[in-house]
Amino acid sequence: MQGTWADISANLKKMLDSGIFRVWIAPLRAVVDGTELRLTVPSAFMAEWLERHLLKTLREAAAPVLGVAADAVRVRLLTAQDGGEAPKAAASASSAELVAGVLPRFGRCARAEAAAQMPLPEALPRLVDPAQRPLARWRHSFEDFIIGPSNSMAVAAARDICQRGGQVRTLFVTGASGLGKTHLTQSAGHAISGDGASPRIAYLTAEEFASRFVQALKCKDVEGFKSRLRELDVLLLEDVHFLQRKKAMQELALAVIKGLQDRGGRVILTSSFAPRELRDMDPQLVSHFCSGILTSIGRPDREMRSRILTHKARTFQVLLPDEVRDLLASRLHGDVRQLESCLNSLIFKARLLNCGLNVDLAMEVVGQYAGEAQGLDMEAIIRLVCESYGLSEAQLRSRSRRQECVQGRNTVFYLARKHTELSLEDIGSAFNRRHSTVLRSITAVERELAKESRLGRQIARAVSLIERSAGCGVPDGM
Repeated sequence: MQGTWADISANLKKMLDSGIFRVWIAPLRAVVDGTELRLTVPSAFMAEWLERHLLKTLREAAAPVLGVAADAVRVRLLTAQDGGEAPKAAASASSAELVAGVLPRFGRCARAEAAAQMPLPEALPRLVDPAQRPLARWRHSFEDFIIGPSNSMAVAAARDICQRGGQVRTLFVTGASGLGKTHLTQSAGHAISGDGASPRIAYLTAEEFASRFVQALKCKDVEGFKSRLRELDVLLLEDVHFLQRKKAMQELALAVIKGLQDRGGRVILTSSFAPRELRDMDPQLVSHFCSGILTSIGRPDREMRSRILTHKARTFQVLLPDEVRDLLASRLHGDVRQLESCLNSLIFKARLLNCGLNVDLAMEVVGQYAGEAQGLDMEAIIRLVCESYGLSEAQLRSRSRRQECVQGRNTVFYLARKHTELSLEDIGSAFNRRHSTVLRSITAVERELAKESRLGRQIARAVSLIERSAGCGVPDGM
């Protein structure tokens, strides 16, 4: 039956991160008896861990090899004391060593569960924010960042800024929502905090920066707040366009960034807009934004989408057949969130139906995300937004401040920015609005979407329906 276990093991290798496979699967000895899979493990701890975290994955990997449904596969975990033959590899590894070997790469939910059971390392990197609260863990790292033509320069610059002797000291990254700006920023923070120098890092959004400044004002602790910021070695500040029209906060941001740059510190800034588009911003602050490397993150091409799906499937610990992956990669042209959402929906439906991921099921699910691509130009966006919000085009273009009119216009601006090459001036001129009005409207939509507020959920539903109706086709090779 060794050939059968080899096939199951090959499926597991596709489903799991290489580190997890090496630590938890490779040391196993297996006997396959009908629909029963008997696995001999080095220790009782390992048996318990496998049962808690990988039992469903083991069944799903075995099911196509044994020709049965996943819930028909019986998995028995035996230790040498139970009568199984103790595997030679990793038999002497302690529980702490096994967990430590997996934690850096393991999926988010299971990693949190495993970490909760183990004592934290005594010497964690010193991570501080302006409120002096420690940041326990980074959610992302460069290890799980998929690199392609659309983000290679941004990743190269971010990696360079992590090096103590790197050439890049200030990095400004632009890109639409869902393309990886936060992932990249957190990856850089993760790398910098682990370089052994115990740097003092602040990671926050511009909205959080402003909120804490207001809190410091209320508590009459502005000088203390500024002092903590001046002590930083690294500032990671996201969504800096939120600071527009906020003069006092811009002045504080300028002082912090200028001070960091003068001391040879490191700064990473992200925004949905390029510096030249930030008209309601202090020119000096914009100048400091532009003093380092300016780069952008674009949409992934087909080959990159395929690699993202493969990586996500490993994170979710499922077997993603090549033909299903290729179908999703060819039909989905949106951002990374769309890929993850579609794959999540596919996995959920497969488990409800108690079947593996297959092309027929994938066709049903992907149809909800991508139709025949019609594209979204300004004319199509206006028509679809009017249909979604029950407005006429005259109402949409009017000066009315009724909530549905404002929400509809803001949605048009957001979609036009996301799906067309129109500048903010061009978008505004279509509605006789100024560049700054369009920018504020888009920022307001992004804020509500990020907060997942009631209004944000309404906008998200409207945007999703509009994008599905249009197919949101984006040419491959971007």
